[in-house]
Amino acid sequence: MNRIYLDYNASTPLDPRVLKVLVKELEEEGNPSSLHFHGQRCRRVLDESRQTIARFFHVKPHEVIFTSGGTEGAALLIQGVMSRHPTGHILSSGTEHACVYQTLKELEKKGASVTFLPTGQWGAVNPEDVERAIQPDTRLMTFMAANNETGVLTDLAPLAALAQRHRIPLIVDGVAWLGKASNPLPPGVSAAFFSGHKIYAPKGTGFCLCSSALKLTPLFFGGHQEYQRRAGTENLPGIVAMAEAIRLLQQEQEIAIAHMRQLRDEFEQELQTHLVDVVVNGAGPRLSNTTNLAFLGVDGESLLMNLDMEGISVSHGSACSSGALEPSRILLAMDMPMKQALASIRFSLGRTTTKAHMQTAADIVIRLVKRLRSLKNRA
Repeated sequence: MNRIYLDYNASTPLDPRVLKVLVKELEEEGNPSSLHFHGQRCRRVLDESRQTIARFFHVKPHEVIFTSGGTEGAALLIQGVMSRHPTGHILSSGTEHACVYQTLKELEKKGASVTFLPTGQWGAVNPEDVERAIQPDTRLMTFMAANNETGVLTDLAPLAALAQRHRIPLIVDGVAWLGKASNPLPPGVSAAFFSGHKIYAPKGTGFCLCSSALKLTPLFFGGHQEYQRRAGTENLPGIVAMAEAIRLLQQEQEIAIAHMRQLRDEFEQELQTHLVDVVVNGAGPRLSNTTNLAFLGVDGESLLMNLDMEGISVSHGSACSSGALEPSRILLAMDMPMKQALASIRFSLGRTTTKAHMQTAADIVIRLVKRLRSLKNRA
């Protein structure tokens, strides 16, 4: 069976060109903190990797902090800011990724006040709602640039302007956004975090962009690495590979975005032409590669399992401890009816996805949805 992978928002495969530089660096010895020949080679490679990422984002090299991924980045930035204001107020949304949402819930337990703004079926916060929710003790705003489940983009520019005007740090979750949208991060964003395995780099790699003006308490202490913001010997092979992924992204991003958007739009049109009651979840502008579809009258878990048996890898909700699938917290936070959330499937494309992949996937989805609806009607 030739499987078709349509879960790129969960993780991307390692680009062969990225793998090549990863393997090369794995074969080298040395620690960037050592003063001898091998250590200085490592330091030079580390600095070059940092400069590559800094150039891509038009920031200063010392504003790039390497981490183990998006979850650590979220914790470092959010907890690093709020450690100075443990009872302060935080503004966020109900549709944030779990690494942000659960971090904020933990801070609530420790005395912080958090407002989780609704997004409605649009799928992203309204800047006017954000401004109305600002309080005298608001110490942080944190919003995702793009939702990993629906692909809906947040209009960051007015939020960044609000942050500047009220002098409130704004932290952005850029994990799902990077490589799938071409709009830059606007001035006024204090910090952002990213994950390597969403851009064809290795798992366990990531980085933050952090303004030097942002006062940040480290998560843990030890050495002086990462400008004393993230102690510990740097994962140099992973960092080199991630920098290569960013370099490739700079060269290929616009073509890849156009390619994925065209395939995604054609896929949605094909499904809606041959099936009734197919709803695109999220009314706002979306990432180029993502479509979250509700097949009304179909159990999403059954559709997911049938697609997997047919060789199509996609996503539904989140796995709970029992191993069963539960409705997406994100979709429910968008005021979506339970039946619609339970009928929803996310398809996310990559830059190596082809027209043939999408046509095959569409044919299989159409056949399975018709069959599952027929079985339900006969029951």
